[in-house]
Amino acid sequence: MYNDILFPTDGSDDADEALAHALELAETHDSTIHVLSVVDSTYIGSAAAEATTIESLQKQTEEVIDETVDDIADHGAPVVAEHRMGDPYEEIIDYAETADIDMIVMGTHGRSGLDRFLLGSVTEKVVRTADAPVLTVRLPDDT
Repeated sequence: MYNDILFPTDGSDDADEALAHALELAETHDSTIHVLSVVDSTYIGSAAAEATTIESLQKQTEEVIDETVDDIADHGAPVVAEHRMGDPYEEIIDYAETADIDMIVMGTHGRSGLDRFLLGSVTEKVVRTADAPVLTVRLPDDT
């Protein structure tokens, strides 16, 4: 049923929590996990990222992918990895459609209220626009 599972990651604790669920689904359904990390180009040129170069963002993304691929390989699941640059939710949706993904598993930062309204949420946008089912995983309250 779930031959190909997309695991978008930014290397956060939320993403790490979601990885456990992606691994369990992959084991249950003998699935391939597709790891995708996106350099958020919407920050490039903004005050928040002036001190950060594109090269350093790409290096961080590659490190996140390498660590995640190693974790998945340690569990014996087949894995495909890719990094992209762009608007994260658009890149996630595009990859899911292009790779014929059966399920997307991703963490949520648990934002609510005004914070979510003002900042938007990559996860929320993916949930609303993806053709594939999306499993969202929130960090336990005690973390």
